[in-house]
Amino acid sequence: MIILLADPDKKFANEVLEFWSITEAVVTTVTNVADMISVAASGEISVAFLNSDFLWAAELDTVSYLKDYNPGIEIFILCDPKKTALAEASLSRGASNYLLKPVAVATLENTVRKALQKRSNKKSYQLMESQVLEELFGGTPDMQKILKTIYKIAPTASTILITGESGTGKEFAANIMHRLSKRADEPFLAVNCGAIPENLVESELFGSRKGAFTGAMNKKGLFEEADGGTLFLDEVAELSQAVQVKLLRFLQNREIRRVGENESRTLDVRIIAATNRNVIEEVKKGTFREDLYYRLNTFHIMLPPLRERRSVISNLIKHFIIKHQSKTGKIIRRISQAAQIALKSYNYPGNIRELENIIEHAMIMAESEEITLEDLPEALHPSYTVPDSRFLLTYGSTNKSETPTNDSNNGEVLTLAELERRHIIQVFERYKNVSLASEKLGISRTTLWRKLEEYKIESIDRYTNR
Repeated sequence: MIILLADPDKKFANEVLEFWSITEAVVTTVTNVADMISVAASGEISVAFLNSDFLWAAELDTVSYLKDYNPGIEIFILCDPKKTALAEASLSRGASNYLLKPVAVATLENTVRKALQKRSNKKSYQLMESQVLEELFGGTPDMQKILKTIYKIAPTASTILITGESGTGKEFAANIMHRLSKRADEPFLAVNCGAIPENLVESELFGSRKGAFTGAMNKKGLFEEADGGTLFLDEVAELSQAVQVKLLRFLQNREIRRVGENESRTLDVRIIAATNRNVIEEVKKGTFREDLYYRLNTFHIMLPPLRERRSVISNLIKHFIIKHQSKTGKIIRRISQAAQIALKSYNYPGNIRELENIIEHAMIMAESEEITLEDLPEALHPSYTVPDSRFLLTYGSTNKSETPTNDSNNGEVLTLAELERRHIIQVFERYKNVSLASEKLGISRTTLWRKLEEYKIESIDRYTNR
């Protein structure tokens, strides 16, 4: 880690060099503006201590200059107690804080140690994000390719277009890419372009000047709020042609104009856009600008629907159970066999978002630490074609000839109730003991007796006294 000390006081600079004790942080000192500009352009500075006299040296905004060349840098202003106004103003341009002079070397070291810890925490968090991404998005060769692309483009400032059905995790992917980028400490703002009334979209995105239209006030738009960070434009294909022109202008020049203003404002915002529409078809129909499409499509990520990546359903279920524990006040430790089959077999037209809603629903309805079929929404109860007997075999006998779902190869349509009934019979035939059968089924003896009565299972009466 390289630390920059930019201060005209040579005695102070020499003192810092003499008493500096953090071996993993090397201090570089400069005492004039020219040297500071030269060192700053190296792009290797992690922390800068900048004298307030250098803030606007040679008509240069040195805080912005340092941040431009050194993404992720933390800047601390060293100032005289009588010059705090200038230091405070620098905070709005990206400085982290200011320190009053005279300042001890120990104070500088403590500041750097906190920065080191923050950087370490950030790396740990990014590693955790990567692990979560692998668990929730991986599982198929196609998704592994997508993950490889995400890891490559996340650290850059490139514009990204994400497409896929509603609920496939487009915002989640965008947020993860922001977290894995050099902008992770800056804002991540998400907006559904289709949810904003058409007459307010422009002012919501780009801001407005007081009096520009009825009720208009001087306010920042989402682009300005996201300055330095990432703006996620969901359902971007819903934007009107007029707003598309302003978005194109920003992507070309990095400039916006508030509604009612003639003055342009330069911003540093990374754009990640998403849509569930076929953008190429929208371009052909003339509803989406072709030049805007090519500007957004620097990188294109297409997220497949959940039904095409069923291998991640189990990990998603675990993730959502943990996520909703505090909200629902429930701790779920098990999911019954029938509920697992239903969750694995459902087609999820609403994709990941629907799965999350289903799990939240089930957790609220659960009367114990186990989610049962009865706790799932009714949409998961109707008859369905058993998709793959190999999956069902993992829940029953290892002898294929004994499994009640063997006819699934002929496309037999079973209700979940009939599937559960057959499975209960199968388990009894295998273990020939009520207590052992209920244990293997993951239910209590009382629940098992109730199901025996409900399904009118009489062929196993010979085992019920065991």
